[in-house]
Amino acid sequence: MVALALQSGAATAAPVHTPGATALPLSASARAAAIASAQEAAGTTAHELGLGAREKLVVRDVVKDVNGTVHTRYERTFAGLPVLGGDLVTHVAKNGSLKGVTKAAKARISVPTTTAAVSPASAKKAALKAAGTAEATASNSRKVVWAAGAKPVLAYESVVKGVQRDGTPSELHVVTDATTGKKIYSYQAVDTGTGTSQYSGTVTIGTTASASGGYDLIDGGRGGHKTYDLNGGTTGTGTLFHDADDAWGDGTVSNRQTAAVDAAYGAAVTWDFYKSAFNRNGIAGDGKAAYSRVHYGNAYVNAFWSDSCFCMTYGDGANNADPLTSLDVAGHEMSHGLTASTAGLNYRSESGGLNEATSDIFGTSVEFFANNSSDVGDYLIGEKIDINGNGTPLRYMDKPSKDGSSADYWSKSVGRLDVHYSSGVANHFFYLLSEGSGAKTINGVSYNSPTYDGSTVTGIGRAKADQIWYKALTTYFTSTTTYASARTGTLQAAADLYGSGSAEYNAVAAAWKAVNVN
Repeated sequence: MVALALQSGAATAAPVHTPGATALPLSASARAAAIASAQEAAGTTAHELGLGAREKLVVRDVVKDVNGTVHTRYERTFAGLPVLGGDLVTHVAKNGSLKGVTKAAKARISVPTTTAAVSPASAKKAALKAAGTAEATASNSRKVVWAAGAKPVLAYESVVKGVQRDGTPSELHVVTDATTGKKIYSYQAVDTGTGTSQYSGTVTIGTTASASGGYDLIDGGRGGHKTYDLNGGTTGTGTLFHDADDAWGDGTVSNRQTAAVDAAYGAAVTWDFYKSAFNRNGIAGDGKAAYSRVHYGNAYVNAFWSDSCFCMTYGDGANNADPLTSLDVAGHEMSHGLTASTAGLNYRSESGGLNEATSDIFGTSVEFFANNSSDVGDYLIGEKIDINGNGTPLRYMDKPSKDGSSADYWSKSVGRLDVHYSSGVANHFFYLLSEGSGAKTINGVSYNSPTYDGSTVTGIGRAKADQIWYKALTTYFTSTTTYASARTGTLQAAADLYGSGSAEYNAVAAAWKAVNVN
């Protein structure tokens, strides 16, 4: 799950496509066939990569470029145990030659023994202690190999479920050493972003005629996305929204359908943006929709994505007056699903900041793509939902530190920040890459983006910046990507798309330098 943290109109503005290294559109059946074919060859691939006899590869995704390059994303097992941090991506040219491999872990995967000195019950107890709440419950601990550190170790992974301080559900993954029982690592898996909507005006939403009469809020044209009413609950799916005349909401918070309209509209525009910009068929690339739940809890001031339900959930905000269903928030939350389906960036430290930034980046791009006069595109996050109570946005991409907590530039301490604040480095990079440095006004909003070294950065446009970030995320980022490796990945993506030494490639390098990532 990913929460936003204190985080409509037809979609018509199509981003620019770049031939060659862009991904081919794959139908759900073609993608499934590609994954099955890669899995059949996984043993041969493992041998060619020089993996150990006890290691196996499990295919997660396959991306085929227009130029014939195939990028295959794998998880690893060792002696039948899942290897956390062992994910890798192979890059194979059209002629079958291996162009390169991107690995989350550099060390060779091996542990002296797969027999644990610590019992699963002890690991579970340690996980509950790490969660720090008596109300939490822990799942049975599974034995794994932890490879995200300097040296692979035998470990246990436990999932502790409960509630975070702000009311967001918690799915804390705790990794403990199977020899000493000490905690190695933990991360949060709950990622905290015609009807009349509250934020986007009168919009078109996908509905389906019900066999019993009336209409259900099911978007049959976009994978069957459904929108449910939790009615103040915090568990379960809720009740599918139904209407007699297919006219939904009235633009006010007093009408329960209004938040549903915003949520359904946000899901539709996000689906259309992914399709138009990246030829992606849904969040996971399999043609299947997620679903949305609105009216979560009472005065819950957040929204979150959960991989376990493959769904978005929205609270109604302070005093139940400002539901967190604005367009950029919807795009933000669903983009956590994109990250989970591709790079799987761990939701902690620098990789967690990159995870959050990816959602801010694509949430912003969804807003621009919608071309909605009631919610114009901007580089402000959550400007419509008044989460601070004073009309200010949640985050600023041109100068992240304006929120009082986010980092404008990379430093050795960035990884110790909350992921919603360490994301500032990548958000700032993306703004500079898109629009450049200095003062300017875009869609009526004034920006003034500084640089770490006083340099002047010239932007290449948001459409190209989107393509570079998406390419890097889906083919070069892994679960443990840091800011330094994100720089490497985006430079490689720019080289693939526009050529090494191109204006776009040089702009990527300049934008990273401007946020002190060298």
